[in-house]
Amino acid sequence: MRAAVLTRRSWIEILEQKIPPTDGDEVRVRIKAGGICGSDIHYFRHYKMGDFPVREPFILGHEAAGVVETVGENVKDLQNGDLVVVNPSHPCKNCSYCFSGRELLCADMRFLGSSRKFPHIQGMFSQSFTTKRSQCFKLPSNLSPHHAAFAEPLAVAMHAVQNVGALIGADVLISGAGPIGCLILMVARLGGASTVTITDIKKEPLRVAENIGATRALDISQSVDKIALRGDPRGSFDVAFEASGNADAVMQAIKNLKPGGTFVQVGTFKNTNISIPSDVVMTKELTLKSSFRFDKEFSWAAEYLAAERIDVAPLLSHVFPMDEANKAFQLAQDRTEAMKIHLAF
Repeated sequence: MRAAVLTRRSWIEILEQKIPPTDGDEVRVRIKAGGICGSDIHYFRHYKMGDFPVREPFILGHEAAGVVETVGENVKDLQNGDLVVVNPSHPCKNCSYCFSGRELLCADMRFLGSSRKFPHIQGMFSQSFTTKRSQCFKLPSNLSPHHAAFAEPLAVAMHAVQNVGALIGADVLISGAGPIGCLILMVARLGGASTVTITDIKKEPLRVAENIGATRALDISQSVDKIALRGDPRGSFDVAFEASGNADAVMQAIKNLKPGGTFVQVGTFKNTNISIPSDVVMTKELTLKSSFRFDKEFSWAAEYLAAERIDVAPLLSHVFPMDEANKAFQLAQDRTEAMKIHLAF
């Protein structure tokens, strides 16, 4: 099989890889679609993630779907040709976090396409991928594999909203109209939010957000004065999701939250040391939360996509063949041109 392998900074080579045998509880998936995530772009640009450099030829990709090629002898509920989406999260099932039901905080998590461990945990940007049956979620055969591959980022958005609780009647603010911000918008709407305001500094993603149901899609590149919903000096939003990774957006979200409101950090910041107006947080009794990846929400995402309760098609801006991976990764860095880019294998 062939795979898109990151071999040096900002360079992917298409290389032949050995196909591993399929054990009794495993499934070999013929990958059809893979989404380029912000973390994939970070690896491509910087050849590392945080404190973890890439130290060997590295296959990226943790958003992928395909059709079953081969099943192990113990797999009875999948057959060749079935469409599946693969959960990239592999908790150890043996630490205190896993035992307490918080597997996403696993002390020994193995997440596909990660350089955190060495040898690295290879990702799914390849023609075939072998995994445990438990990681595969079957979807209707008439669903596009490219839509199915949205299960992972949709699960991230669902987890962020789930961390807040009920949104019925809430006024919601989302900072950042990228794929995650737009998916949070969709989930918030499904969850009963009364209004959803989304902000960005680029007009192009805001147009997408407007088309998928934003009450207001605001370009704040010049001014943030128009964010307030009703001109209340103490704030007008019940919940704010930060999905831009911009420190200024945190300040604006806290300023525009109602007393008693909730702030949820979803985005990753370039500078890990950011300032917040702690006195404002205290006097308004704001709740500060964070949201990291997902847990049970992956199965929810697969179910919602299968039932077509969420239409992700407007978010898919480009599809490139695997052989044009470098071109795809370059374009994915341009937010004026690209929303979500997929590779086809």
